[in-house]
Amino acid sequence: MLDPELLERITARRAELDDLEAQLAKQLAEVRTERDELAVAERVLERMTGQIAEERASTGPTPGQVGGRAVMLIPHREPGVEEDSLPWDYQRIIAAVRQAAGPVMAREVGEIVGVDISVKAKLEPLRSKLVRLVDRGWLRKLPDGRFTTRL
Repeated sequence: MLDPELLERITARRAELDDLEAQLAKQLAEVRTERDELAVAERVLERMTGQIAEERASTGPTPGQVGGRAVMLIPHREPGVEEDSLPWDYQRIIAAVRQAAGPVMAREVGEIVGVDISVKAKLEPLRSKLVRLVDRGWLRKLPDGRFTTRL
């Protein structure tokens, strides 16, 4: 004859395992749902990243307005943004800094690009352009005030 105590233990254990199975099935369903949501999020992120990259590649520097005159904005240096997207005078400044034997002062850049360095009023706009190129990541300014290309 079967022992009633053993049957009771088996029945209790079976009930515990049924509860555990239900909990695990619920957790598995939650995990699968979250994985599906992550897959959707990943596809959306890839699509948006591609769209943003296309937009950045298709837009060149956009003219802005200063004092009623159209001026060219200087883009930040980023992957995919080439030096030729800069206005011509900024390209000349970068070329002058690159051509120098080492870090250069604004006065030396002015000599290379043909600015009258004896007149401070003509040198300051050049210095402003150099600083703008530093701010946008195209050049680097050393603590002593000299400029160099970013490496």
